[in-house]
Amino acid sequence: MDPHTPPLDLAALDIFRTVAAEGSVTRAAERLQRAQSNVTTRVQQLEADVGAPLFLREGKRMALTPEGQTLLGYADRLLALADEARQALRPGVPAGRLRLGSMESTAASRLPAPLARLHRQHPGVALELSTAPTRELVERLRAHALDAVLVAWPPGLPPDPTLETQPVFTEELLLVLPARHPVAAHPDDVQPGTLAVFEPGCTYRRMAQDWFAARSQPMQPLELGSYHAILANVAGGGCAGVVPRSVLRLSPQARHLAVQPLATIDTLLAWRQGYRSAALDALRDMLAPVG
Repeated sequence: MDPHTPPLDLAALDIFRTVAAEGSVTRAAERLQRAQSNVTTRVQQLEADVGAPLFLREGKRMALTPEGQTLLGYADRLLALADEARQALRPGVPAGRLRLGSMESTAASRLPAPLARLHRQHPGVALELSTAPTRELVERLRAHALDAVLVAWPPGLPPDPTLETQPVFTEELLLVLPARHPVAAHPDDVQPGTLAVFEPGCTYRRMAQDWFAARSQPMQPLELGSYHAILANVAGGGCAGVVPRSVLRLSPQARHLAVQPLATIDTLLAWRQGYRSAALDALRDMLAPVG
């Protein structure tokens, strides 16, 4: 290493990552509670340190350059390692940032109570929760962009040796159909020809499509962004869907649907092999066991 090359500043990397996430110096400054001029200066200093432009400035919007995209991956890993080091020096004291990813269904139906307990008992833990389909969550976990995730591991896919897992919930998946639809003992008994689903990478979508694979006429996917939209489309009469019972209990659409059990699957809490923190241990304690 060139002795004249300045080391990367973790605080500057955090500012850079926040600007990248917000796409705006103004919003990043508000989130960080810093002056906009300070955020701009720190980004410019970081660009000078690495010798490359990190953002394309399009009016007030900030978009990452290819060099910025590369640095973002390293920034995520460096900042995650720094957080892990701080927590390792304070064993048994749950504190600091914990970046948790979750499937939307789990975040809506399973997490409110345990996360409220976590906040009450360990106010020093700064939890950041984001939602996405299982495949995206696992990719972000492997890339050190998340510390732990709640996912439904696809049936038949072997365990990932780079991850540790703990089963925390068991979900009953329901085939949901328009009201007064007769029982569908076979996929060909399902009258709608459209399946309302999340984007590819959702384990529940994969399980639904596996069940419908025996149908003589393929189901056409209708990709939607929320369970509210999925259930509304099924209630409207044009679609079938697959939804966890825990989510259906929360929906006012439930009384307008015919439902029947389809499968059960565990929700796993997963984290990188060897990752340890008191905050993660506290979260594990808050989550109910399977069943």
